[in-house]
Amino acid sequence: MVVTEDELDSLVAADRAAGKRIAFANGCFDILHAGHVRYVAGAAAEADRLIVAVNDDAATAELKGPGRPVLAAGARAELVAALRGVDYVVVFPDRTVARLLERYRPDVHCKGTDYTVESVPERETVLAYGGRIAIVGDAKDHSTTALLNRLREKS
Repeated sequence: MVVTEDELDSLVAADRAAGKRIAFANGCFDILHAGHVRYVAGAAAEADRLIVAVNDDAATAELKGPGRPVLAAGARAELVAALRGVDYVVVFPDRTVARLLERYRPDVHCKGTDYTVESVPERETVLAYGGRIAIVGDAKDHSTTALLNRLREKS
């Protein structure tokens, strides 16, 4: 389900009170592909509940460049929420998820295989509150950018 940050506060508090472990993943998720599905599945396997944070339109444009995002944040969030294993989706305006990690303090912060535990941008934030980092998903041999380029070549 797609929720606001304030709604997520209550949901995370209830899950923690019930003894649930929380995993956290994030990304732009602009045009879902198999790599996104595998990343989310890997993240979901790390805990009892999975929060996925989706970059808003301005942050996605800043991170991905001109012409992006292809899909608006609301649509991207809805698609991610429909994936198996995803419990909560929140749209956020920041370039990194450090602020959200500090706010929700998930047990495990999941990143894709284009990172190592040492190269995760939010590493210090996660370690500071006692969380764990997991690298999940398959090899990063696909991307939305590559998919869009292939579509342009075929047109």
